[in-house]
This record gives sequence, C-alpha cells and structure tokens, in this order.
Amino acid sequence: MAASDFRKWIDEGGDMLDARMCADLERAEDAPREDPFELPHPREEMAYERFHRWSHTRGERLLRAIYCALAVLVCLGLSALLIYTALDLPQFGGADALIDNEVSRFYVEEGLEHTGAVNIISGIILDFRGFDTLGESHVLFIAACTVLLLLRLPQGDDPAARLARLEAESDDRHFEPRQDPILQGCARILVPMLLVFGAYILFNGHLSPGGGFSGGAVLGAGLIVFLCAFGFKRAERFFTFKTFRAATTAALVFYALSKGYVFFTGANGIENGISAGRFGAILSGGLMLPLNIAVGLVVACTMYALFTLFRKGDL
Repeated sequence: MAASDFRKWIDEGGDMLDARMCADLERAEDAPREDPFELPHPREEMAYERFHRWSHTRGERLLRAIYCALAVLVCLGLSALLIYTALDLPQFGGADALIDNEVSRFYVEEGLEHTGAVNIISGIILDFRGFDTLGESHVLFIAACTVLLLLRLPQGDDPAARLARLEAESDDRHFEPRQDPILQGCARILVPMLLVFGAYILFNGHLSPGGGFSGGAVLGAGLIVFLCAFGFKRAERFFTFKTFRAATTAALVFYALSKGYVFFTGANGIENGISAGRFGAILSGGLMLPLNIAVGLVVACTMYALFTLFRKGDL
C-alpha cells in the first residue's frame, strides 16, 4: 500500500483498506506460487483428495487388474515358448534320439577321451560347461553375500550394536539344546559319517555319481547338524566369518584362474600341459578333482552361512 493510500485510509476509514486487501488476496490465489513451502490452493487440495480416494478404491482395483493381466500374459508367453521349444526336441526314449543331437552324441562317445573322467556328467559340468558352473558358483556366493548384508548384525563399538548382538546371542543360546543327550549322541555318530561321506563324494565325483554340488551339500548338512547339537560356541572354534570368507574366496579364485587358463590355451590352440591321468585313478580327469573340491567348499560354506545368518544374524 502506498503512503498516500494509507493516509487516505486514516482519513476516510477502513473500508478502502478492506477492499484493497481482498483484491490482493484474490490475485495471490490466482497467481502461480513461487514459494515451494507455501500452502496449496484449495482447488489443488480438492484435486489431491479426489486422486487419493481414487487411488485407494478404483485405482487400486485397476492396477491389480492390470498386474494380473500382465502376469497371465507373461506366463502364457513363456509357456508357449517352452512348448514350442519342446516340440523341436527328439522323442523321449526314442532309439534315434542321439542321432538328432550331435552334441549329446559327442559327449557320450568322446567325453572320456577329452576329459579323462569316467563320470561323463562331471566331465560335462566341469569341462565342457565349466564356464556355466563357474557362474553358478558365483551365484551361490552372491546369495550368501546378499544375506550377509541384509541379516548380519551390526559390528563395531556402537552401544546399540553391542546391545543388539548381546540380545541375539542371549535369545539364541537360551533355546540351544546344550544339554540334550539324545541329540548330541546322535550327532556324534552322524556328523563324522556325513563329513567323511561328503569328502568321498567330492574326491570320487569324476569316477562315480557325485561331484562338487552334491558333496558340498552333504558337508554343509554335517556342519549344520553339529551346530544344532553343540551350539555356536563350539562351532565357532573352527568356522567363523573369516573361515567363510577365506574358503569361498580361495575356491572361486582358483576355479576362475584354472578354467581361465584352460579357456585361453584352448581358444588359441595351445597345449595346456594338464595330464588326464591314469584311467580310473583318484588323480585323474585333469582338473576335475580340484575343481570338485572348490565347488564343494563354496556350496558347504554357503549352506552353513545361510543357516547361521537366518538363525542368529552372524556366523
């Protein structure tokens, strides 16, 4: 308001000022707001309330219907793709099945010569499909790392972190069957058998049914049975987070380096110098035995780590 208007309002009364203030207010409501913290216009509030109600009633039902329709379309598309692919496969159990598949015939007829492994399945997994197996091992490792990030209790000297760890330890050890003679007696018999059998599957995976994945699963089951019977205090004597990190890292690095060397020499037509060994012996099959051990360590450590993290949030 100018000084002259103010002086005129003093002389003539407040009617002019009231009218001027109402006009300014109307112009301010219609003009765009520059201040982001200014209160919204009533029309905007009404529009927001209508949209909010719609999103929680008809909008929610519409989105759910769209989601269901898309899910059905994706499932139907995948089903059609799988059926179309299956129709192109040779008939199951047919006498001429291998004739239609040169890759399978090559595996069966020449797999022993190229891999030195009696168990052709291990030869396919660790030699012909070694790169895929490396990816699968990394998937297990990444899954364990993800669970570590989500479930592991905080470390450090923060009082809240220490309190959370103590509460978790107290709750877990309260329910541990520390004095269960039946469970511990059975574990004393089963755990050595599981560990020895798991090692046997690892060492003979290239000679008989078995290998890194199955042997590692048996070893992981043995560790879990020991933990359930005797508790974390005794299990932590030989398996901690440092053990998990060292074992999985060493196994994956060895696998990547050894298969990378084989891939490089094979792609360039260079002799790799790795002997297939004597047929049927433990030390045969080239890199089959150490690769089985590496894969088994990753599987066993991942199984045990996931169990402990879901149970108490630490290794």
